[in-house]
Amino acid sequence: MDVIAVRDIRVHGRHGALPHEREREQPFDVDVRLECDLTAAAAEDDLRQTIDYAGVKADVERVVRETSFALLERLAAEVLETLFINPRIVRAEVSIAKPAILDGATPSVALCRDNPRACR
Repeated sequence: MDVIAVRDIRVHGRHGALPHEREREQPFDVDVRLECDLTAAAAEDDLRQTIDYAGVKADVERVVRETSFALLERLAAEVLETLFINPRIVRAEVSIAKPAILDGATPSVALCRDNPRACR
């Protein structure tokens, strides 16, 4: 399976298990790895045959900015659900890091799932 990755998406949102974590925005770093068949895109050199990187980035940013969850796990699941609207994506991994929460350490969560809507 072919892979498209969009890494280092820095977006601010209000997510966290503790009340003060949701009172003000904080940074989240998101990496997305999408498995899809890129045969047609490679052969035809046509954007309509692939996954639009800018669209992926915009979807991630929208979910992080417009939602608020206690857990990174739930946030990552919501990002996957949004990306899985595209049936070209067969499988995806979303990693979300929260760099501003622990002194000297960065917690992160990664979810890897199959797309139930995928064209196979």
